[in-house]
Amino acid sequence: MFSSISLGLMHQITAILLEPVSWALLIFVVWGLFEIGICIGERTVEIKKLIKTNNIPYVLSIAKRRIERADFITRLAPMLGLMGTLIPLGPGLAALGDGDVKILSTAMSVAFDTTVLGLLAGMTGFVISRLRKRWYDKALTLMEERNEK
Repeated sequence: MFSSISLGLMHQITAILLEPVSWALLIFVVWGLFEIGICIGERTVEIKKLIKTNNIPYVLSIAKRRIERADFITRLAPMLGLMGTLIPLGPGLAALGDGDVKILSTAMSVAFDTTVLGLLAGMTGFVISRLRKRWYDKALTLMEERNEK
């Protein structure tokens, strides 16, 4: 019923994408863990040092860069998780039509795993971004109050 070159090509492209999407998700999870470590260092040492510099433009540029980095994780990881969910479902549902439940169960397992990893990395990025926004807002407020006195 659905047999055309374009549909075959789309199927091949999506099949090829599963591996890079899986690796990208793993990279985002590791990156999220790395950002947690950086975040701990920011909270305990780095922001206090930045406040002492009393250089508001410099602190703003640092804050913007670090918050954008966390926001990037927040936005992109769930998208990759969704891609990793949808890509194996096509072959899995086709296997169900053929009665091959083993392929379907593997496809469903991959789909759920990529969903969870995407959400985990996205949540990590979201929490880090919110914390950083609060910390840098407070630091900038302290610096502005110091400059007014």
